[in-house]
Amino acid sequence: MYDYLLGGRDHYAADGEAAEKALAIFPKLRTAAEENRAFLGRAVRYLVREAGIRQFIDLGSGMPTALNVHQIAQGIEPRSRVLYVDNDPIVLAFGGAMLAQDERTAVIRCDIRRPRDIIEHPRTAALLDLTRPIGVLAVAVLHFIDDEHDPEGVVRTFRDVAAPGSHVVLSHAASDLLPETARSLQAAYRAHGVPLTIRDRACFERFFEGLELVEPGIDMVSEWRPTAPADERPPREDVCWFGGVGRVVAPGGAGV
Repeated sequence: MYDYLLGGRDHYAADGEAAEKALAIFPKLRTAAEENRAFLGRAVRYLVREAGIRQFIDLGSGMPTALNVHQIAQGIEPRSRVLYVDNDPIVLAFGGAMLAQDERTAVIRCDIRRPRDIIEHPRTAALLDLTRPIGVLAVAVLHFIDDEHDPEGVVRTFRDVAAPGSHVVLSHAASDLLPETARSLQAAYRAHGVPLTIRDRACFERFFEGLELVEPGIDMVSEWRPTAPADERPPREDVCWFGGVGRVVAPGGAGV
């Protein structure tokens, strides 16, 4: 559905049909998806250029689409290493074939609700050095983890194993500006078997506990270090997607 919203070609007819139903509820959903993808790009560029990050884990990466993490990072620093993680076997097959000739990029099939499986995966150890700073990306994925499966715990697990200087990049669908629309959209996704849980700012802020927020802190993804002038950016209610970046300042997440 995300690929469909971004105008990609790697989706099934059912994905397009489900996305169209979601668009009927929130017509600006495509704008929100595009702004979220642009946020991902800006965050990765910040991590490479300003934070010196050279290795990444992209959680719930989905099917490859526009502006993939490895393309952005390696376009700035060719030595950058990227591990994509998804639980969809089609993503593993497609992504593995696409990245077969790239020794600095890999894709593994794991469920991010079991973060230790990712951390202890042999491909992780082969590609990444977790004793050095890393960028952990959970962009547009935590809202697909319900409270029962503890999305805060997922972030905390990666935070606690990450070396000081590591960064965590998060984005999440927001319920604050259009609560009725959020409830309807959530119901539509769930009707198609997608466990969407749209949360408010207070819930999103808890994902950053133990991390030091990077300026400008938490905001709509369109407002996090934007490159477009204010009068060219979409209204906040057309985005309804929080974004933020947190820095690991000490082992075990003793941040502020």
